[in-house]
Amino acid sequence: MVRLPLTPTDVERGQRLGALLREARGERSMLDIALDAGLSPETLRKIESGRVATPAFSTIAAIAEVLGLSLDEVWATISPTRRAVASPARLPERLVS
Repeated sequence: MVRLPLTPTDVERGQRLGALLREARGERSMLDIALDAGLSPETLRKIESGRVATPAFSTIAAIAEVLGLSLDEVWATISPTRRAVASPARLPERLVS
């Protein structure tokens, strides 16, 4: 299987994921978290450093569970900022019926 090159968005998302996981881990040992999540400490180190920008969903889910993070919280933190949908209060008067 050929992997496509990472986009700048992928890289940024990986960096945000790493920062979130490091913060959630706090003072807990990387070794303990990795083993509890069923992965190697090196894999967790690579994810936390952003070197693995697109880890598998199951890997993220396992780490999130050990750290007490919801997947919704993880996604909200790592996803690119979405443009807010304009509400009628923000639309020009001519567009509001």
